[in-house]
Amino acid sequence: MEEMVRVPPEVRARFAVRFGAGVADWCDALPALVRELAGRWGLEVVAAGGGGTSRVFRCVRGVGGAVVWLKLTPEPAIAREEAEALRAWAAVPSVVPLLAADPAAGALLLADVPPGTPVRRLGWSLPELAALLRDLRSPAAPEEESALRPLADRVGFVFDLAGRRGRTGLAAHRAAALELASGGPVGLVHGDLHPSNVLSGPGGRLVAIDPRPSWGDPDFDAVDWVLAGAPGPEALRERIAALAALVPGLSPERLHAWCRALAPLIG
Repeated sequence: MEEMVRVPPEVRARFAVRFGAGVADWCDALPALVRELAGRWGLEVVAAGGGGTSRVFRCVRGVGGAVVWLKLTPEPAIAREEAEALRAWAAVPSVVPLLAADPAAGALLLADVPPGTPVRRLGWSLPELAALLRDLRSPAAPEEESALRPLADRVGFVFDLAGRRGRTGLAAHRAAALELASGGPVGLVHGDLHPSNVLSGPGGRLVAIDPRPSWGDPDFDAVDWVLAGAPGPEALRERIAALAALVPGLSPERLHAWCRALAPLIG
């Protein structure tokens, strides 16, 4: 297991861009943390992977060898926010279940989602997307002691990150997005909902993973989907109108404005 849980050089480099040079210490300490959590939660690590903010380990657990996923991030706030959102969505079949969490350690234990193929490899239909968006809208108001920040913070962060990665000419789009984020309805927003973060689940249901949650306008979560492959402005408007007819509360005007503001980041 030791070699498997070490952080590869290319991941260290990516984490340094995202979290700063100090993340090297976290990377060095990760094998010991994985061993401790594996012992605490009864896990056997069988594979390693991850994304831009975490290392994710495929594990088996218990006598039956059920597949589970151990997710670890260098930033405890990320784990704390994701855990809160997953608990809020606990009754929603379109979101991956949270089995256990140690936010102070940046650790989440997640259920498997069979067959688990990312939707970007499969394609999707508008009614399937609408069912997912309707489910995600079910928690309608912030908890009292919520760790989640306003959507404006998430919007500011993604534009800042784009700037650190060398993107320019985004000032007007940033201002428009922040204006949208400061108004409109308030619900639980996934915050990173795109076809790589949605899996094909049991019975073909779409299941969301890896939220970067906040409280704000839920229409934000539809942007990647309606922009994907839209051949022009008229087709985009038609797709937005069709989706709005299937998702109560979705505003065609606000979604179109979100698309205009965020298109340079997504494109």
